[in-house]
Amino acid sequence: MIVIPAIDLLGDKVVRLHQGSYDDVTVYDDDPVARARHFKEQGAERLHVVDLDGARAGQCVQRDVIAAIVAAFGSDVQVGGGVRSREAFESYIACGASRVVLGTAALRETELVLKLCSDHPHRVIVAVDAKNGLVATDGWTSVSETRATDLARAFKDVPISAILYTDVARDGTRSGPNVVLTAALAKETGLSVIASGGIASLDDLHELASHDGIDAAIVGRALYDAVFTLPEAIAAAKAG
Repeated sequence: MIVIPAIDLLGDKVVRLHQGSYDDVTVYDDDPVARARHFKEQGAERLHVVDLDGARAGQCVQRDVIAAIVAAFGSDVQVGGGVRSREAFESYIACGASRVVLGTAALRETELVLKLCSDHPHRVIVAVDAKNGLVATDGWTSVSETRATDLARAFKDVPISAILYTDVARDGTRSGPNVVLTAALAKETGLSVIASGGIASLDDLHELASHDGIDAAIVGRALYDAVFTLPEAIAAAKAG
């Protein structure tokens, strides 16, 4: 299992939201490009970048900043937030992103996302963000009636890169990831799953890594709060 550090962008700053709330924001850095270089220097193989302004607006807002982050970090950057059209998806591919994350579009424009999976094999990450087992959309400001597992299964037979599963209630809380549901999603779908939300300790990484199908974990607040270092997290995930 690999560890993927997260850079969440809001107003050109690196932030973390508490449980996905735009009313509960902590600013960690004024220079996201320097932060990307720092993670690379610490051994990160991949970087996760979210345009929170874009997620809320329904369109890409921070594309120029993200292009600069990709240039600083290197090609293995996965990008999401407000990607709801082919044009938006391909604009991130054009600026060097290795993978693009689609969440709301995966639910509302399923056929488009399936076609993108076929046209860009293994470069689409489907974000399954859940509140009480139901898919959250629009930057987590709305909750659908679709079960998280049902959305994931819709992409079982196409060449996606992975399912990114986030338990919204745990995101940014450092309360521990929802290991049971994350592992169940990997087992039920047979898809590669990226765990996200609530990782608070090296033990959390050990536990996630012990389950087949959980191939990566995104870590945000715990790194920014210096609960552990990125090299420590990478070692824990490999030892899991």
